Amino acid sequence: MYSEKVMDHFMNPRNLGELENADGVGEVGNPTCGDLMKIFIKVENDKIIDIKFQTFGCGAAIATSSMVTELAKGKSLDEALEITRDDVATNLEGLPPLKMHCSNLASDALRAAIEDYRKRH
Repeated sequence: MYSEKVMDHFMNPRNLGELENADGVGEVGNPTCGDLMKIFIKVENDKIIDIKFQTFGCGAAIATSSMVTELAKGKSLDEALEITRDDVATNLEGLPPLKMHCSNLASDALRAAIEDYRKRH
């Protein structure tokens, strides 16, 4: 059902945790499935220098959160805003159709963190 890459990011999530004094925080959820994602970013010279996530949800939600942090780290804010749900799913070598909403949440949480940063600065 899941690719090896999804399983790897679920079993060994990258960038898991919370960033103290984050420059931006984005939180999104899906009331239908109960998934909740929070992304924390540290920004320097308009680039994401550090990023962490906390996710309450299924394995796909954890894997997509992990992947979106990997895709965004080191990118400029504008580059990170271009990361789509399809980018997340493609880099995970696919998601089952019923789990595609997880990649939406991951990219939405990243966008929310960037918007929060821009409001603060």
